[in-house]
Parts: sequence; structure tokens; C-alpha cells
Amino acid sequence: MADLTICGAGIFGLSIAWEALQRGARVTVVDPNGPGAGASGGIVGALQPHTPEPWNEKKQFQLESLCRAQDFWSEVDAKSGVSSGYARVGRLQPLRTEREVELARSRSHAARQNWGDAFDWEVLETCPSPKWCPPSPTGFFVRDTLSAILNPQDATRSLATALCARDGASIVADAPLEGTVIWATGWQGLLDLSDKFDKPVGNGVKGQAILLDHNAAHEPQIYADALHVIPHTNGTVAIGSTSERVFDAPDTTDDQVDDLHARAVELLPVLRDATVLARWAGVRPRANSRAPLLGPWPGRQGHFIANGGFKIGFGMAPKCAEVLLDMILEDRDSIPASFHTNSLA
Repeated sequence: MADLTICGAGIFGLSIAWEALQRGARVTVVDPNGPGAGASGGIVGALQPHTPEPWNEKKQFQLESLCRAQDFWSEVDAKSGVSSGYARVGRLQPLRTEREVELARSRSHAARQNWGDAFDWEVLETCPSPKWCPPSPTGFFVRDTLSAILNPQDATRSLATALCARDGASIVADAPLEGTVIWATGWQGLLDLSDKFDKPVGNGVKGQAILLDHNAAHEPQIYADALHVIPHTNGTVAIGSTSERVFDAPDTTDDQVDDLHARAVELLPVLRDATVLARWAGVRPRANSRAPLLGPWPGRQGHFIANGGFKIGFGMAPKCAEVLLDMILEDRDSIPASFHTNSLA
């Protein structure tokens, strides 16, 4: 009999299962579609911090999770023998106006105060990589060393493989709800919660992305013109993504992907002749607060919620797993107030 039954095999469900195993709990993960079938099976994989000011509990939580990510994925990959594609390559952002340059310089001071000495947010007068450099009208760039990348499909595969290699864990299509139940059921789970609590809890935001055959491994990820350009360690480059609050089909691509491709080539002409390997679409779970939603299911004893990762789910997952299991296994509530399911009651 499982100590925990986790409904949903996306990044939140799998990360909670992995953390629970480290603490000696027996876990069953239930998902009729298998691991990474939803938004967690995407192709982008940008693990980026929010700006280092103004500071708040969400940014502190995110910082702690991003700091933990390297050890988290190293341990998972070592057990699975599958590379998650995790790498702390940093992020490069061109600065378009003098106002942006001034703001970026002020944020370098905030980063030293809030991030500590381990990571930098620095304003550069020249691009560190001439062949991997978006245009900058001012000639200035921000480079931060906290940002990292992974390959979402490989990362969920690595986690699922690592779980199945351990005693006390299973991933199945269907099973009875035994022990404590954790609902990590993505955007459709947020819609179900909205129905059950008769008020908006969250919804789904569709994203589309494209994968190119171009080897820029070890280059920094780029954020420019609202595009994420991710140079994966396996020799591909992902471009993403759209944000569609209204959509007809959750998992089909359209001409918006072509627009992403065209804009990426304009930013980085080196991508012009790269072969398109894949076009991807999926729906990400967005809680109304735009923060993850964690904690007990109000009025349902023994049931808990872990949802709302939205665009930062992979970066937040290690810390979300930690604090939710602090509550479930150790009766210790360290969930930030802005994340807490108390708001549903």
C-alpha cells in the first residue's frame, strides 16, 4: 500500500514523488497518459529567475529552488542514466534603451544583495559571443549566471526512469487512491478546482514552440523580443513560446510557430539554415495568483494540491516538492502565504 498517491505525472507530480522517496515514503504516481504527457513534455526548458528587485517571498522561494536544481538533477540523472539536459549556462539579454541600461545597472546592486555572491547580474558593454549575439540598439547586454536550462522531455524521462529504478515507487495508468493523495493534475485540474470551489482558481495558457537542429551547446540562453532561445546540450535549439489565453485545440500548432521561427532568425541569423526538428504545443497551468498553488485541499481530509507551475514550473519544482512534503510528512508548514491553498477556503 502506498503512503502517497500522486495524481499527475508532470514535473510537479514526479518531483514530489522523488522527494518523497528520499524521505522513505512509498509512492504511486497515477497518470492515464504517462509521464510528461502535458505541458511538462515541452521542448523549451528555460530556468530563469525573476528580476532581483523588488524582492519578495516568491522570488526568494524561486532563488532557493534554482540553487537546489543542480544537485537535484545531478542525483536524478545519476540514478536514471538519462541526461535531463540540465546546465547552468546563464542568460543574455540585449538592452534596447538607455533607460533599460540604467535599470539593469541598478539591478546589479540588487542581485548582489538578494542573490549573494554565488551569482552575478552584470551589464556588459560587448557581447561575450559574437556568433551567438542578438542585436542591441544600445550596445549593452545583461548577463546573469543564475539562469539554467534543461530539456523538459528528457528531464521528465529521467525522473520517471529514476523513480522506477527505486524500490517503493511506481508509475501507473490507474490505481486506487491509497494513503495521502496529492493532486498535481495541471490546467484541467485548475478548471476542476474552479468548478468545485465555485470561483476562479486558475486556467490554462497555451504555448507553442519550435525545435531547430543547430548546435550552440554551452552558449548562454537568450531572452530578447519576448523570445526564449534555448541552446540545449544535445545540439538543438528551442524557440518559445506563445501565450494564448484563448485557444480551440490544446495540442496543435499553427502559423504562430512560423512567426516564432522568423523572429528567432532575425535575432540570430546563424539559425537561418537550421532544420526544423519539431513543432510543439501544450497548455500550461496558470493559477490566478501566477504563483504555484500548494497545500491542503480545503474540506477534503488527507488530500493536497500541487499545481500552477505555469512558465516557472521546472524551476520551482524542487522547492515546491520540499515544502509540500514538509507539511505532509513532518507536519511543518513552510509554504509561502502567496502560494498557499488557504486562499481557496
